[in-house]
Amino acid sequence: MITLTAGPSKAEIIAEMGAGLAGLWADKKPVLRPWSGRVQDGLFALACNLLVPFSNRISGGGFDYEGARHSLHPNLPGEVCPIHGDGFQRPWQVVDVTGNRAELSLVGGEIGPFRHSASVRYHLTQGSLETRLSVTNTGDLALPFGLGLHPWFPRDEDTRLQFSATGQWPEGPDHLPTSPVPVPFGTTCPWARPEPLPHGWINSGFSGWDGKARIVQGNAAMSLRIACTGLGTALLYSPSDRADFFCFEPVSHPVDAHNLPSQPGLVRLAPGADFIVSMTLN
Repeated sequence: MITLTAGPSKAEIIAEMGAGLAGLWADKKPVLRPWSGRVQDGLFALACNLLVPFSNRISGGGFDYEGARHSLHPNLPGEVCPIHGDGFQRPWQVVDVTGNRAELSLVGGEIGPFRHSASVRYHLTQGSLETRLSVTNTGDLALPFGLGLHPWFPRDEDTRLQFSATGQWPEGPDHLPTSPVPVPFGTTCPWARPEPLPHGWINSGFSGWDGKARIVQGNAAMSLRIACTGLGTALLYSPSDRADFFCFEPVSHPVDAHNLPSQPGLVRLAPGADFIVSMTLN
């Protein structure tokens, strides 16, 4: 466990579990849902996962790019599609830890056609955590890369969410978009003001996100704001109001972008090129 401290703020990182966060606290209140502490609960029991070199699902066993077919296989038991890349599943190396900062790196990333390295820098200050995530194409082919962060936030009856977006990618029973393009909102985003989360299932992508969001909590958790760069899509996941968590995921592209028209949000990386994004929670 790597522990960063800055006044009353504390962050914990586990290099062996995809360099993900085990927890983030401010004034002794959780900002993120803390890790369960049990490795057997799986990687999604962490407080935040890093998504490299793509986020969410890629359907159809692969994708076409620049005249070639590229195959990918499922990487999690029970999943039909490969999901969230391989960075969250691999141990990362600790490069440097100094008080309130940490840098970790991933060497030898490999999933389907993607060959990559990655780096994450965490910088904790009083009441704020900046996460800077980058990926470098170490392969011989130019490919469409993506990045994302997968934070897990506490949820109770007092939780409210606010963000701005222009449209929504409807989800089908296979957890893939049912439309090749996002469905625009008629007037305004339904989350333009702080709103309760749905009572039932939601697992949708939102287009035209401006990279900002606000989460209002009650006494049990810390309210916060999210500010991102390089991440123009937001994914909202909550299984039901019986869950003690929800996910608001800043990502660079919608679900299955590799198989959507024009591959929205993906970044073409030539060999040796990199892509950098950031997320600040404060």
